[in-house]
Amino acid sequence: MRTKPIQHVLLVAMMLWTTAGWAQDSAYIAQKAEFCERCHGEKGFTDNPNMPKLAGQNKGYLIKQLNNFRRGLRKSTPMHQVTLTLSDEDIENLASYFNSISISLNEPEVAE
Repeated sequence: MRTKPIQHVLLVAMMLWTTAGWAQDSAYIAQKAEFCERCHGEKGFTDNPNMPKLAGQNKGYLIKQLNNFRRGLRKSTPMHQVTLTLSDEDIENLASYFNSISISLNEPEVAE
């Protein structure tokens, strides 16, 4: 069975559209994450002991906490204001983004 040229064109167009959508989504989430990184550090790593690290954090935990800030169940005026600007999809995507960042820990040296 031979495929028609129009089917090839449509297939390629769909693939390009999907790829462009992924790139756009990635850029959008990276932009949202940059806002988080102002306080939580680059890629969610911070040296500030008063600011939680987001990198490698459990996705479900991040979603729950962001929703708690948005609903006012967890108190923080700055976080409440920020989360009011996020859609449910933004929260899901940001949680996935920060969860996907690998972290590694070095074992402390033990004095002999």
